[in-house]
Amino acid sequence: MRYAETGVNLEIDLSRGSIEKEESDPRLTELYLGGSGINSKILWDRVPPEVDPFSPDNLLIFGTGILDGTPVPAANRTVVTTVSPPTYRCVNSFMGGYWGPELKHAGYDRVIIRGKSPSWVYLWIHDDKVEIRDASHLLGEGGLKAEELVREELKEDKAQVAVIGLAGENRVWMSSIEHDSSSASKGVGVIMGDKRLKAIAVRGTKDINIARPAELLELCNVVMERRHGQQRLMMAGASPQADGRLAADTKAPVDMMAMGSLLTVGHAEIGKEQDESFHINSFSWGNAREMLGRHWTPERQKMWAEMEKQYASGWAGCYNCPNGCRLEVSYPGIQKAHIKCWGRHGWLMSAYKELDFTFKLGSIAQQLGLDDWAAPLVIAMAIELYEAGILTEQDMPGFPSDTEERFVWLINKIARREGIGDILANGSYWATRQIGKGAEAYDHCTIKKYEQQPTKRGRLNHIFYLMHCTGEKAAITQIEGSFPQVPLPTREMREAYVKDWVQVPDEKFKQYYLDWEPRTQPTNQAVAEIVEWNETMRYIDDATGLCSWWSGFVGQLGIRVAYHIHTIPAFVSAATGMDVDEAELWRIAQRNRTLIRGINVRLGLRRVDEEAPGDHWKQREPEVEAKLKDAYYEHRGWNNDGIPTKETLDGFGLDYVSEDLERRGILTKETLVGTGKT
Repeated sequence: MRYAETGVNLEIDLSRGSIEKEESDPRLTELYLGGSGINSKILWDRVPPEVDPFSPDNLLIFGTGILDGTPVPAANRTVVTTVSPPTYRCVNSFMGGYWGPELKHAGYDRVIIRGKSPSWVYLWIHDDKVEIRDASHLLGEGGLKAEELVREELKEDKAQVAVIGLAGENRVWMSSIEHDSSSASKGVGVIMGDKRLKAIAVRGTKDINIARPAELLELCNVVMERRHGQQRLMMAGASPQADGRLAADTKAPVDMMAMGSLLTVGHAEIGKEQDESFHINSFSWGNAREMLGRHWTPERQKMWAEMEKQYASGWAGCYNCPNGCRLEVSYPGIQKAHIKCWGRHGWLMSAYKELDFTFKLGSIAQQLGLDDWAAPLVIAMAIELYEAGILTEQDMPGFPSDTEERFVWLINKIARREGIGDILANGSYWATRQIGKGAEAYDHCTIKKYEQQPTKRGRLNHIFYLMHCTGEKAAITQIEGSFPQVPLPTREMREAYVKDWVQVPDEKFKQYYLDWEPRTQPTNQAVAEIVEWNETMRYIDDATGLCSWWSGFVGQLGIRVAYHIHTIPAFVSAATGMDVDEAELWRIAQRNRTLIRGINVRLGLRRVDEEAPGDHWKQREPEVEAKLKDAYYEHRGWNNDGIPTKETLDGFGLDYVSEDLERRGILTKETLVGTGKT
């Protein structure tokens, strides 16, 4: 019997119209757990680097975390894996909601899609019944409206639906896959559109087997009691404290995050005044780069609270999660939408407009199926190019003069690939190279050819520099979270912070933080280890299906998280029956991260690609940055070009990767790590 997983994959070939159910190898679960780990192993095995992203042989894989669908709170993530056109790299994109757990309850761990349908279709997965159905009548619809149309047609209001909008249909490279209050971005919607797959609807009614159910439920009950206890204390004005690890006999119910809405989008409840100064003052995007004098004020704070009362109708959450962290928005004349955490800030910071602008543009983006991380940056860049005279009236006939109208005009042009939108639809990197005439200088935000959080702060932050440049995820928020972004101003405050900092994998991290004085940086070795910890925890989330807000980000605020390296093994072991301790869980996450690095190296990734835009920080230190990468590569066991050595790969059981890289001439000699000498 398989525990916490079904042991079955759905294999869909849209070219042939075939549907097959294949038993998966249990050994893969032992090595990679699930999520992005197993997805990436399948991609490695079946999509060699010779396959173009738009080839029928490119796969689109929807995978679940090993804890999805179990009683574990906040275990609900779906990982969508493919080779992405804008980056020509392996991309693992994550969405919350209900889709992944529903797939498990239908009897499948993942859906593996290849080929291209000759006409537009959608998939209907209802337990053992799987159909490929006509979707021609759904074209042009997106967001929550498309999901509702599918449910109505199926006469199944409990079906969970993942859809693409108009942008995906038109193969916009930054198109997203929308589901409920979440979405998968980073260049995966374009592949779904290229395969002419409009939607995947799932309804499951089967049980998921748990190896030790009583033990798992006890762990889950402790998590929930602590969360509620933390909420009660915070609402009463008490400071969150922590006793540390999960244990059944713990009596201090204060080891869980506070309300998700407070931490995710900055508001504890609709209309409550909340300080947004960190985001407003610390980042400047695209068209707003010259408007730095417009900072957060108490007046603006009150105005935002009033706007939320006007347009927001409530909070939405994900499967088996008590935190409602996504804002339901009903903007006049636009379909209802859910504004996700970073999407809210994206539109705001790309134009420095008010909250109603964010609600309006975010709602339009979800309806069209556009990545609300990348789209604001591309649009802001286009406006900059127009104002600089690089794009002209000839390129953009009828371009409005009002900022808000310009954004609406451009977002529709991009989604339809009309006029200048056909160029911008390929993202900032490729669009600026096609436009030419110096447009490349306005590409403020791409790293490895995809839009990332374009920090526009002062001095280089060494930790964030490495995470931006060396990460495989095309999203800094999928890498950070365990270590604070900045040091507290006094040692006394830092000592209080680390006192009960139980989630550290090693006590040395407490010392790293204690020694981190404001306006200084940790040592290069400390930075490499901090980045490794951040990354490893997120790869654990990816494999288990846990939400990163529950396992990392709130720890930066001094709130003690429930899920960390010392507690997650107990959940995995009780759910699966496997004997997974802290060392093994860490090793699995490191193996998954190294495998994905191997895939991207095989696709051409090298050190030269791992660089932030020149104006990402106001002050750059090229020599320091080079030494940081040297230290990180050496710590990871990679050579000076960022390629994992044979010793490193084989040490993780990835000998099949090292053998392939050797055959291709990528690994030719053992390179002394971090020196560039052979």
